[in-house]
Amino acid sequence: MPIYRLTDEIIFPPPEYAEENGLLAVGGDLSEERLLLAYAMGIFPWYSEDSPILWWSPDPRLILIPEELKISRSLKQTIKKGIYEVTMDKAFAQVVINCAEVHRKKDGDTWITQDMLDAYRRLHDSGVAHSVESWYRGELSGGLYGVALGGAFFGESMFTRRTDASKVAFVNLVQYLVQRDFELIDCQVTTEHLMSFGAKKVPRSKFLEILRRALRRPTRRGIWGIPPSTYGVYER
Repeated sequence: MPIYRLTDEIIFPPPEYAEENGLLAVGGDLSEERLLLAYAMGIFPWYSEDSPILWWSPDPRLILIPEELKISRSLKQTIKKGIYEVTMDKAFAQVVINCAEVHRKKDGDTWITQDMLDAYRRLHDSGVAHSVESWYRGELSGGLYGVALGGAFFGESMFTRRTDASKVAFVNLVQYLVQRDFELIDCQVTTEHLMSFGAKKVPRSKFLEILRRALRRPTRRGIWGIPPSTYGVYER
């Protein structure tokens, strides 16, 4: 099946038209309107610095149902010790930059280009992109960011500079989403790390069905925050 080449018109082909590897379309831009349409259709951008914008909708899709989160015994102990202070939307740009730096150091390249950073900053400014930060003695030590629409959270990337820092941030995010009746965390592509938290692969058709249901909920725009007195160890 030929790859769909996007024009200036803000449209995408159906996700089912994607190639076997998940690649659906090439080109377009990273405007807020196009990005929000993409997420709502189960599509996300992922490309390197020396390539055009690539849009993906893989099959199967890795998802996490928030209520199905699994936490290892050792991670629960880390959380109980209160080693990290966790915040939300306190250092969005720093989290994205750190994600890019960590991936560049590890893989020699990153999909988080300057254009991507600028685009997600705009989404953050409009209240739909959010970050979760883990701080150790005042230093940003781990975190993650993504996009929230309706009852779905689309995870983009995470980083860690100290043991369990990003894991603690992730647990707090999931707990936050459970308390707000989110139905879905889109993990995009399969990793053993996320599967250890209870993420599972589902057919794209099933993912799209859950996504459509989740998007019936209203989108909560604005800054997210974690009241320290509310959040303890996730006991499930």
